[in-house]
This record gives sequence, C-alpha cells and structure tokens, in this order.
Amino acid sequence: MDRSRAKGTVPDEEDGEQADGSEDEEVEMPTSHAGVPETSVDTLVVSFCTELHQDQDKLKKKTELGDVIAEGRMEVLGPEMEETSPAPSVSPISLMDTCAPSISSLSSASYLSSNHHRNNVSSSSSSSSVLSLTPPLPPSVELSAVLTDTRLSLDVYLGGAAALSLLWTSIPEQLSSLQYLRLGSEDKAGLDGALDVLPHLTELRSLAIRGHCFYDRGDPLPGLLTTLPRDFSSLSHLVHLDLSFNQLTCLPSSLLSISTLTSLLLCHNRLTALPPDIGLFPSLSYLSLLGNELVSLPASVGQLKALHTLDVSHNCLQHLPDEIGSLVELVKLELSYNKLKQLPETMGSLLSLRELVIYSNELRLIPDCLNELPRLKIDKRDNPLGQPRTPPPLSPTPDRPETSIPELHLGFNQHSFCVSSAGCHVFLPGGAELLFPPGCVVTTTRLEWIEKRPERKWVWLEEHDILLSRPLELRPHGIKFLMPVEVCVPYHRTKRKEVVVRKFDGHSWITLPTNLRRGSESHSSHPGGHLARLACCSVSQFSWFMAVSRLVKDTCSVTPTGALLVSSSDPGVKLHFPPDCTVQTRTINLQVLEVSVSEVQTLCGDPQARVSPLLCLSQSPNTHFLQPVKVQIPLPPGVTGHTVDMTCLHLLHGDPTAQTWTDITTQVSLHITHVYAIFYITHFSWYWLWYTTRCYVSGVARKVYQRLKQFKVQFLVLQRKTDPSQVLLQCLPVNKVEGRIQSLSEQYDGPQPSELCDLLEGEQFFAGFERGLDISTDRPDCVQGRLCFMFYSSLKNLKEVYICPTEGQKGPVRGQVSFYRGEIPSHLPEEVVRKRKGNDSQWLATLPLRLPALNLDNSYCTEELQHPPLNLGDPESGYLTEANLLSISLQIGQDWRVIGMNLGLSYQELDRIQYKHRDNLAALVLDMLFHWARGQSNTGPGVVSKLVAAMMESGRRDIADEIEDIVSIGRRKYSQSLRRLGLEAESSSLEENSAAAEP
Repeated sequence: MDRSRAKGTVPDEEDGEQADGSEDEEVEMPTSHAGVPETSVDTLVVSFCTELHQDQDKLKKKTELGDVIAEGRMEVLGPEMEETSPAPSVSPISLMDTCAPSISSLSSASYLSSNHHRNNVSSSSSSSSVLSLTPPLPPSVELSAVLTDTRLSLDVYLGGAAALSLLWTSIPEQLSSLQYLRLGSEDKAGLDGALDVLPHLTELRSLAIRGHCFYDRGDPLPGLLTTLPRDFSSLSHLVHLDLSFNQLTCLPSSLLSISTLTSLLLCHNRLTALPPDIGLFPSLSYLSLLGNELVSLPASVGQLKALHTLDVSHNCLQHLPDEIGSLVELVKLELSYNKLKQLPETMGSLLSLRELVIYSNELRLIPDCLNELPRLKIDKRDNPLGQPRTPPPLSPTPDRPETSIPELHLGFNQHSFCVSSAGCHVFLPGGAELLFPPGCVVTTTRLEWIEKRPERKWVWLEEHDILLSRPLELRPHGIKFLMPVEVCVPYHRTKRKEVVVRKFDGHSWITLPTNLRRGSESHSSHPGGHLARLACCSVSQFSWFMAVSRLVKDTCSVTPTGALLVSSSDPGVKLHFPPDCTVQTRTINLQVLEVSVSEVQTLCGDPQARVSPLLCLSQSPNTHFLQPVKVQIPLPPGVTGHTVDMTCLHLLHGDPTAQTWTDITTQVSLHITHVYAIFYITHFSWYWLWYTTRCYVSGVARKVYQRLKQFKVQFLVLQRKTDPSQVLLQCLPVNKVEGRIQSLSEQYDGPQPSELCDLLEGEQFFAGFERGLDISTDRPDCVQGRLCFMFYSSLKNLKEVYICPTEGQKGPVRGQVSFYRGEIPSHLPEEVVRKRKGNDSQWLATLPLRLPALNLDNSYCTEELQHPPLNLGDPESGYLTEANLLSISLQIGQDWRVIGMNLGLSYQELDRIQYKHRDNLAALVLDMLFHWARGQSNTGPGVVSKLVAAMMESGRRDIADEIEDIVSIGRRKYSQSLRRLGLEAESSSLEENSAAAEP
C-alpha cells in the first residue's frame, strides 16, 4: 500500500485497487457465444442497434474500442457489495461500492430477460423502437449492461459521455430516476453535452466524472473537466462526488451549496487553494485532495465536524492551521509527501484519531500531545526527526582539492588487497565491486577474495530459485567494519523475477536487502562492452555471497484493523484481510508463479486443460486467522464467468512440505465473476485453480508441479580438432545450445547435442566413459571412473577432460560417454541396459566418441601423416630439423602466401592449402612450410639458403636471422662432436674452409 501511495495513487481513488479488494467483480460486458452482443430488453423495452458503417476508419475505430473493453477494464462498474439504502453519513468506500451492482448478476438477468422476451414476446420485438446514436455504443457493450433502473455507467468505452445527451433526448423519463452515474472526461465535446444534462438528473446520489479511464498508445488520457455548471446545485440529493484526474484549478462554487455531500474526491487536479468557506459541508465525512498543488489549508476546514478521513498527501503544504484540532470525529489523517516542518499543538485534541501518516516531510519533532493519544499509530518515516537544523553550506575553498575514494582494479591472479582508512573502490575480475567507505577500518587491513564453484551440499536454493552467480567468498570472515561495506555481485539477466543477494554465515543462508544497479564505466573487466548487472547489499562482516533469482515476493504486515495485499507481478491476485482477523501483527508473504498453458496440456493430455497462476502464501506466525481471508485470483486463460463449466473447475490446496495436492473445491465457497475466482481461507499454504475435463486432478497437478521446478537441458560432447583426446563436456539450457556450438566450432568438433533431459537446479549427475575409453582416476571430481557434475542453469557447466584407450586396447577406439542421474550407477553399461527409460532409470543420454590409433611413440596417429620427419641441408653446412620448421612456422602469420610464392610454390598449391585449412591459420602456415620442405628433401645443402633468401625477399629479416642462427649453432655442435671423437685435424680444416668462405 505504501508503494501505491508513493506513486501518487491511493487505493480508494484508483479504480482497480479499491481498499476493500473488490476488483474481483470488475468484468467485461456479456456477449453471446458467437461473439455478437445479445439484445436484452429492460422494463422500457428499449434496445440499441449499432449500424456498421462502410467507412473503414470508423470501422477500425469501433474494433479498437471493442478491444479496450475486452482486455479487462479496471473500472467497469466499480466494486460489488450488498445494496443498502445509503444514509447521509454513509462511508465513502461503502458508498462507492453501492454505485454499481454485480455484473455477473446483471448480465445473467439480462440474459434471462432476453431469452424470456424472445420466447414469450417475440412478435413484439420487431415493433420495439430502434435508436441510432452517434457515437454508437461499441459492439461489445449493450444497453442493459450500462443502464438499469437507477444506474448508468458511460465510462466503459471511449467517448461514452457523448451518449448521455442522446439518451436524455430519447428516454428522459428513465434518466430522471437515475441515482448513480459514471462518466469519463477525456472527450471535450461529449463532456460539455453531458454537463448540460446533469442539472436535470435531480435524483442523483453518486456521480463520478473522472479522467484517466482509457489509454491511447500506452499513455492515460487526461480528464478535461475544468469547472461545473452553475445550476449544478440542483443535485440536492448528491452524497458522493468523484472528480479525480481532471484539470480543476479551484473548487467550483456551485458545490458549496450541496449540503448533503458526504464524500468528495478531488485527487490529481491542479488545485492551489481551497475557498475560505470550505466548512459549508456539514455532512462531509471523506475528503481526498491527494496529488494537487495546495500550499496551505483554510482555517474553515475546522468546521467540518463530521469529517472522518482527510487526505492531503502529495501536495506542497508547509504548515497546518490550528483549527485542525477541531475535527473531533477525524479517524485518519494523510499528510505524507509535503513540506511540513512542524505540527500544531492543537492536534492533541483529536481524540478519535487512529492513524496519522506524516512520512516524507521535514519534521524534526513530534509534539508530545500526539504521543499521549493511546490508540494513535504514526507513520513517521523519512523525516529528519531529532536532527539539528542544517546550517547553510560553507562556500567551497577553491585551493582545497576534492577528496575521492581511490580505485583498485585487480587481476585474475590477485586474490588479496589492502584497504586503508581512506577507503577504496575495489573492482574484481568478472564484474564484482567492493566499496569501502572512508573510516570503515582504522588501520591498513589486508583482505582476500575468491570465487568458489557451487556445491549442492552447501548452496541453499528455495523452490523455483535460480543461481545467477558463483559464490563469492570474502576473507577474513571474522573482521568487523566500522561502517557498512557495499558488496556488489554480478549476475546474469533474468525475466519476470527479482534478484536478491544471499549471505552464508557458515551455518545458514540469509537473504539480504538488495538493490540493483549497473557497474562502473571504469571497470577494467569490461572495456568498451556492456556494463555489468550488479546486485548490491551492505554488510558489516565478510562471508560468502551469491546472487539468486526468485519469484517476486510481496510482503505486508497485517494488524487487527485489517489490510489489503496486491501482487506486484500479477495485479489480479489480491488478499483482503478483514478487521479482527488477527490479534497480533502478522507478516504475510505472497508469491505468484505463472504457468504455461501449452505445457500443462502436453503433460495432462487434455487439450481443454487450463490453470491459473500458482499462489504461494506464507505467514509469520503460522497460526489460523480468526476471520476468513478473502482471496482473489484470475480465472484460467480462456475461461470466463459466462462460459465456465463449474464441474470442470477445481481448487487445489498444496502442501509445500510433502508437495501433495488436495482438491478442496467442495470444502470452500467458490464465487466466480467474469474474470476472477474468489474464495475464503483461514490458513495459508499453496493454492491452484484448475480447469480440466479429467478427474485425476491431484495426481496430474503433482506431475505438473514437479516439471515446473525443472529445466530442459542438453548435453554437449566436443573433441578438440588438434587433439581428439581432449574432450569438452558441457550441460546447457536448451535455448543456449545452438549459439554455444557456433562459438566453439572453430576449435572443437564432435557429435551433436544429446536428446532433451529434465534437470533441477543444482542436481547431481555423472558422465561415464565406456566401450574402450578411460580417464584419469586421479581427478578430484572422478568417482569410480565417472565424472561428477552439478548443473546450474545460468553458470558455465563444463569440464575439460583427457581421455585415452583402456589398457590392452589396440587400433582406433570407438567409445561413448553416457550421462546418469543421481548416485553412481552400478553394473553399467549393458548397452546402457538397452537404453531403458522410466521413473527408476538413471540413464539420461549417450553420445559417441572416437580416438585414432596409437603409434610407437604413444601419440595418436591421424589418418594421414601431415608432417613427415625432415632434415633440410647437411651436417657440414648446417641443417634444419622438423622442430626447427615448427618453431619458424609459429612466427610467419599472415605473410605465409608471399613467403610461399618466394619459395616457388604455385598459385594452385597455395589455394589448395588455403581451402584445406580455411578456419585454422596455424595449420595453414605449417602445411605450406612442410609442403615446400618435402619437395626439397633431396636437393642438397642449398636448401637452407633458399629459405633464407625467401624470407629476405618477403620482408621478414627477423626470421632470416633466426634461421642463420639455427644453422650456425648446428655447425658448431657438429664441430664439437668431431673433436670429442678425435677428428681434430678434419675439424681444423673445416673451420679454415669456413673462414675462407666468409667475405
């Protein structure tokens, strides 16, 4: 409720968020099964016949207006309550409730009346009068749905106010008896015509002329009402008046003469002041001026002796008149979001005051007289209470530089850092940030950080939680900071859920208050990229932290006076707590889980199956309520109150501990409106509304719920192209597989992804290599030759492993890797027990692997020896070995084609090599060099000089110098070997010849 008030709205004034939670009766207009509105005849036997114009623009406009109605309006006819004859002192909420009857009963009556008329008076239907209105009513709106004996609602479609003058011309006798009227004020021409008719409706008791009823391109249409007609005072029976969301700049003088008013709503107008004679409303009990521009209140406001509720929040009030203490009947006073600096002492005379809302003001002191009122509850948040008055700011000294917190950017190998008393902004690799404010430590302190791999045995996840980050450990755990330190954990994007930070203190996980923001632009981990998403919390001690996505949790406190809780993820879900439902204050938690209709139909095998959102309700303390709590949930998609078959509708109660479901449809009073279902409960659990033609609802619901907690995943097994014994194992959500394969295609090759599996977040499974394949059992995650996995949907679930043939295996190996759920499987494979499937099966998927045969050096031989042993040159003049050529190839890079042409290779040969290794530059250069070397193996000692010359001609003097150094070292080693063998004479002559050959 505080959230809606902070947005400039209050439950009593906003249609669709009524304080009594009665949005459940807001429905669409009744239509026939063929989609055409049925004609119903009321007591005056009047019907509207809408003519279809040939003009395409008008036809398109009608269709759009019909869609507005069909989408489920927030303000059709208002809430449904028991009709009572309102007394002059009736409360505003109950009076608003009487403004419109139940649409369910109304449309049912219309339907019966229509059938009765067709069956019994069919001959007279052709003679009934037909009215042609401009603008006509939309096809989805019929007269009986907007007009009854005493009620008329013309705010159900755009431009509806224009129909009032036309109806007055056609049926003035029936309109003269109207008591309840609702108009939209977004159409200026229609509004002017309606204002001319209003003075003739002298029997009116409730009137609403509101803006913001309809939306155009997503923005609400403002109301255009600026004043009221002078003869408006003829409405001498008017007790309720709502002029919210308009453009009133002053209170119309014609209102002051209506002494019967008990409720006056002027929210979200442009009022800057109230008239001095505002106290001329002797019966006024409810006055709402929320969202205006009032600077002060007149002293005459103290003459409103019957005033029960006064709301002047979201204005510019700087002080209150002392006469406000004369409102002896005042029970609730709303003063939030103003500029009040003090409250008058006369407020101590408000003995009936029960609720005072003064948050978000400039109050530094609460008068003692208010603290002496025994039953008064004061909401005084966001006020500088107890603080001294702020002195004027000192003029800045230009010579003194501004102090800023130093920044520290850490690398992946830097796991410790120091923080001094000046504070520090630390940026960790991967996007995490730590903000140490100045003064958080006294002396320079060394701290450490580390990211851990999540483990199911200690990472705590609730139902439907998703892990969004690796657990971040900050050390030492026992250190205490003098000021809160901000810890920001990076997380992946999530949809329709909220992100929170959880802290592990060594015994249990705790959810911390979290705020979300983007990372700093100066973060070194993201140069030029998107800023990291951060989940931030303030802590005084270091521990483990992780970001988690969970269902949106709405929380409120229920007191003995009652409360209303509306889901922020689905506004159609409401909990209405009546007064005296509890003795002590309770904390209520509401979570809503949306369910896919197509998935439910697939699991149930019933094409007619539909389900509503799943409600997860909890409370503290967990005791039964003293009064039934009203619960409103939307009907399943495609089901309306007019078409529903009650025999197929089931309300299920779930036990979150045992995860069982019980059909309680016959145990509760299930009330159905056009778009909502309403029931009453006295204790909290899980509740789920099903619409299905099958009888075994509870068993199917348990099956569907288990599937809701799982993720559809696929396994990847890819072998590195350059070394097939290096294998990448990965488990991914099914929607991320294709993109991942494309990014790995340059380095890896192998089988396609496995078939779909269903895994839970954090579920354990094993990968086992079979049929001639083995892995090292020294790995810490290897158990009996099988690798252990933990699947987390938003993290990288991968392992790089080295596989080899089992002992005694000869020749190429065609093996496989199989995945198993749960504990280590035994007695497998027997062709994986013929790939059995069932509830007791551990087998998930199997993918093939292939290893080439081993050669004599225990290295894998490929199908073709690409690089045979080579020795270019001769020992006396120097030679290049195969290892030398490999070292040279690593330095060539993009110059390979020029070097190849200078070595004498043809264009055709170079094109063939380029096509063969088009995705691997290193392999391409190596193949070019060895292809030339194979052709030069028998040409003699001049081969090395050819290679040096080619490098020089290609502009690669660096490689030419390296080749000459290699040859020189080779000649020297050859001479040393001759000396060791005693051939010194030959060695000396060789050196002399070499010296003579040098220029």
